Amino acid sequence: MHVAQLSLHDFRSYERLDLALEPGGNVFVGPNGQGKTNLVEAVDYLSTLASHRVASDAPLVRSGADRAVVRADVVRDGRNALLEIEIVPGGSNRARINKSPLPRARELIGLLRTVIFSPEDLALVKGDPSDRRRFLDTLLVTRTPRLAGVRSDYDRILRQRNTLLKTARAGGRSGQGNALATLDVWDEHLAQAGAALLAARLELVEALRPYVASGYGKIAAEATGIRLDVGLAYRSSFELPTGAPDREVLTAALLAAVAARRNDELERGVSLVGPHRDELVLSLGDLPAKGYASHGESWSLALALRIAAYDLLRSDGDDPILILDDVFAELDKDRRDQLAGLVGDAEQVLVTAPVPQDVPALLEGVRYDVMEGVVTRV
Repeated sequence: MHVAQLSLHDFRSYERLDLALEPGGNVFVGPNGQGKTNLVEAVDYLSTLASHRVASDAPLVRSGADRAVVRADVVRDGRNALLEIEIVPGGSNRARINKSPLPRARELIGLLRTVIFSPEDLALVKGDPSDRRRFLDTLLVTRTPRLAGVRSDYDRILRQRNTLLKTARAGGRSGQGNALATLDVWDEHLAQAGAALLAARLELVEALRPYVASGYGKIAAEATGIRLDVGLAYRSSFELPTGAPDREVLTAALLAAVAARRNDELERGVSLVGPHRDELVLSLGDLPAKGYASHGESWSLALALRIAAYDLLRSDGDDPILILDDVFAELDKDRRDQLAGLVGDAEQVLVTAPVPQDVPALLEGVRYDVMEGVVTRV
């Protein structure tokens, strides 16, 4: 899989851009703030319908414009498809494939697969649990696009339930009485959608574990003083049933856990149990990586997570587009070379760097200079 042509209209700093890309390495070189990351962000957005840099769509639209368009000619198994997303902040985004509208924008997910490495990836180790949950859910939806609907349903149910809890809390004893019957219904919805999301996450963590261990070992193999025994575990906000529970068992367990915490939830006005409270626990030896891993170990582990995602997608029979956004400046020479060796055979790699010397020789390919929003093929 690779992008043969990228077109942008009012996306970030680009009023209009049409850019031909090649299989193999595509290296965008230029000082910071010139528009390099905007290019690879656009490709990744077309894959995930989310930015790796910002939480909302508004910053993606060029100042003064009311919408942005990202369009790409994608080659997959020798066949071309024209994918397009129209970004409308405050409204509903619109997606098209081969110029035909899709009923929902999220139906675009999965048609283009990407894995992105960026300086923000350090948050996968040092950041909040939400960063690690987002990593899992993005990979889930990339592998199985129908789960985008499950995640969307869960988020909607959670918002509705939190609103009900806040209303009950503000209404005092009488407000709680009126809310309890309605809350029972939303508890059922939360348990069903939450169990579906939880089951998928548990399966994903099991699939990822050997890839993370392998990737970390290869990245850190040449480093001194680095602990190589990496662990990956899923910590639920309630006690999980033993064995490999199916969705029905998880639904019942989640519903029981919600019922057990109802008084606490009514008192605090927020949902306290469910996948939105879960954690992906990373460890080195017997210690959690967060708070104990060195800077080098943290970077190695963050890279290992991304490499694991990349290798897992490849094992599904697809070769995702690999995006390396300004990561080499953060790595020493050994880790640069190790990373390049692990991903150098990718069908397409998009690399950004401030200077060409930062890019390992194995990833050099077509070079584009980016200066003040002008992209020039060298």
